[in-house]
Amino acid sequence: MDIGIMDFISQQLSEFYGYTAFANFDWRNLLMICVGLFFISLAIIKHYEPLLLIPIGFGIILGNIPFDLEAGLQIGIYEEGSVLNMLYQGVERGFYPPLIFLGIGAMTDFSSLLSKPKLVLLGAAAQFGIFAAYSSSLMLGFSPQEAGAIAIIGGADGPTAIFLSSKLAPEFIGPIAIAAYSYMALVPVLQPPVMRLLTTKKERLIRMKPPRAVPKQEKILFPIAGMLLTTFIMPTALPLLGMLFFGNLLKESGVTNRLAETARSSLIDIVTIFLGLTVGASTQANVFLTPQSLMIFGLGAASFIIATFSGVLFAKIMNVFSKEGDKINPLIGNSGVSAVPDSARVSQHVGLEYDKTNHLLMHAMAANVSGVIGSAIAAGILLSFLT
Repeated sequence: MDIGIMDFISQQLSEFYGYTAFANFDWRNLLMICVGLFFISLAIIKHYEPLLLIPIGFGIILGNIPFDLEAGLQIGIYEEGSVLNMLYQGVERGFYPPLIFLGIGAMTDFSSLLSKPKLVLLGAAAQFGIFAAYSSSLMLGFSPQEAGAIAIIGGADGPTAIFLSSKLAPEFIGPIAIAAYSYMALVPVLQPPVMRLLTTKKERLIRMKPPRAVPKQEKILFPIAGMLLTTFIMPTALPLLGMLFFGNLLKESGVTNRLAETARSSLIDIVTIFLGLTVGASTQANVFLTPQSLMIFGLGAASFIIATFSGVLFAKIMNVFSKEGDKINPLIGNSGVSAVPDSARVSQHVGLEYDKTNHLLMHAMAANVSGVIGSAIAAGILLSFLT
């Protein structure tokens, strides 16, 4: 064979190899791919938030298939004009989170909160973790805007974390979103030890009064009144709380069942797929693996544990001022974070460990849905002061 042809073939093969993932491989890509596989295994084996962790885990793998960054291939999530980059705009510009809140509102029954309004205080107490993490982030050298975006992880609310970080610290959206969703998925692992540590056996056996039946008119008026009250206090929370209460009105009005069904099924499923996949893909190793990302994960874990701690502790404080027979089982204090309905399920499961007939789920849901509102208000406060 002619030497010129051999050189040409060799050159073409070399050029082809330069485009493959093997030629651009970095150990950091392998590390992130292992993280993605770990997320997927948690979802499938342990059933930890599979609707979130499978899209995120697969997205992490997708985002860490290495390629020549200088070739201008327009395939990476950070390359303008690529398909992934276009889908990622919903994260960067913050319009996926309000759509998620619309679906959450259409799923949520606020009856338990309306039945016992004082449980809203547990949702407020759990937000202490956010402000504790904010102070810690400042001490570690993050700017006030970055600290505010990191702190919201303590609310255990992925959409709110994405919304706030897109406004305050877009360069940290990936680590913040991954941390927030990771801790949401790990609620059954992280919260029970704190709950057991802070409560006595006697407190765990407290039986709460059954919730009252809430009339339909009250359920219809609540999303309107709730939206007006919360957004007049904190207008910056309007994109999240407005959509949350709108979705709930669709559900409770009784005349927009088709819209409510779309919001809580097809719409939220589609947005969750795009959000999870693109958030996962944003963990491209050369962008994601930094000392700041590791600190964000540490601060997020601390803020989440502090939020659980403060919720349980505040429930114990409320009992000091409550009459006998109207005590709160402090095991529902963990539900003040915004991980709906996982935190409420944890309250139920831990409570049943000590009394098989003591069902705490409905009471815990009151604290849980108030946590959703509380984290959105906390995000609005941070956005107001730090923008």
